Amino acid sequence: MAIKAAFTVPHPPLIVPQVGRGGEKQIEATTRAYEQTAEMIAELRPDTIIISSPHAPMYTDYFHISLGSRAFGSLSDFRAPDVRFDEEYDEALTQTICRLAEDRGFPAGTLGGKDGSLDHGTMVPLYFIRQKYSGGRIVRIGLSGLPLTEHYRLGQLIQEAVRVTDTDAVYVASGDLSHKLQDYGPYGFAPEGPQYDERIMNVLSRGAFGELLEFDENFLDKAAECGHRSFVIMAGAMDGIAVKAEQLSHEGITGVGYGICTFYPDGTDENRHFLEPFISKRDRELAEKRERSDAYVKLAINSLESYIVRGEKIPVPDGLPDDMIYKRAGAFVSIHKQGQLRGCIGTIAPTKGSIAEEIIQNAISASTQDPRFDSITADELPLLEVNVDVLGEPEDIASPDMLDVKRYGVIVTSGYKRGLLLPDLEGVDSVEDQIDIAMRKAWIRPGEKIKLQRFEVVRHY
Repeated sequence: MAIKAAFTVPHPPLIVPQVGRGGEKQIEATTRAYEQTAEMIAELRPDTIIISSPHAPMYTDYFHISLGSRAFGSLSDFRAPDVRFDEEYDEALTQTICRLAEDRGFPAGTLGGKDGSLDHGTMVPLYFIRQKYSGGRIVRIGLSGLPLTEHYRLGQLIQEAVRVTDTDAVYVASGDLSHKLQDYGPYGFAPEGPQYDERIMNVLSRGAFGELLEFDENFLDKAAECGHRSFVIMAGAMDGIAVKAEQLSHEGITGVGYGICTFYPDGTDENRHFLEPFISKRDRELAEKRERSDAYVKLAINSLESYIVRGEKIPVPDGLPDDMIYKRAGAFVSIHKQGQLRGCIGTIAPTKGSIAEEIIQNAISASTQDPRFDSITADELPLLEVNVDVLGEPEDIASPDMLDVKRYGVIVTSGYKRGLLLPDLEGVDSVEDQIDIAMRKAWIRPGEKIKLQRFEVVRHY
């Protein structure tokens, strides 16, 4: 069997009357759409309801699939202990997904998540579904910090597992939209908030699942969205299938976006295999970008590739610009993979005889010695984006008023502790944020006496 239908739904506990206590009336359109969705699921009478939830156990580099025969939960954390759930897991489908993942070396399975209690991202959809349909076991899927492409791959594995086990299933992608739609919302307002809601609802209402992969990670972060990865897993589960898409509702009254859409299969469609075309386009654009890179970035790439593939540190090559050979300066090498930071290490002041030597060493360090990440592996090399920041001389400043997050980096010193943050970084929009992040990097506590310095950089792409 294939998945009989898929649904994107929000999960505000407020929408449950025992939690909202009247407050749920402000999102009545979402309630009506939820009830309609539950009726659709009841009409389909699935054997299994697959639910991906942002609030299930989540890991940076692994997808957790809930283990066991049963799961329990209640909305007691939201002042409604009498709203209880006792759900049976579809162990056969869970085991098949895990086996397929293991066979392919894909990072998904039942590790972790020892507490089997259900999360509200799972329980809120079930609250409405169980009003209309008491049948069907569940499979609960967690998200991860891996790129969107890996979430799509997980969806493809789920689709295959459904077919292998001949399971009659529906897919419910639980997730709110932006949390930054209004000043009074839980995270305040950001212009990316309404931009995300408008864009995601347009994409979903057209069933344009390939476009889900094109959302920039920094944009998603600024929008404070909740469900995008859940939606991408759902898209992967419908890979190669034409869908009849319909938007049932969209509200943002509480400062958080709630959207409900339905997707019914309408035959196979070879033009709806979205992952490989996306990867091919991304790889082509990255290769073209590398070709356009200047000598600073190409040197960093050559350095890290030589060290990772052969374990060799390259010598300073011939033909570099004079500034790289005859000038000394601190330099940072930053590495991103599919929009996510993969390593960044540098030097505040020169430690080598030339900028070229500084870049060669710091490229190796950024790719193998950043304590936040595992060392980069050879198979990752084609996916990497690299930039190099060459630092100007730091200068003492009297106050934060002399900083500008776009123009100046900051160095914060307290005794022997010193933290640095480069200028013009995605997500750092104020001087206060810039100083705070630099302090946290150096483990400088609020209230400690600090010294501020600023510096300019020349950024190379």
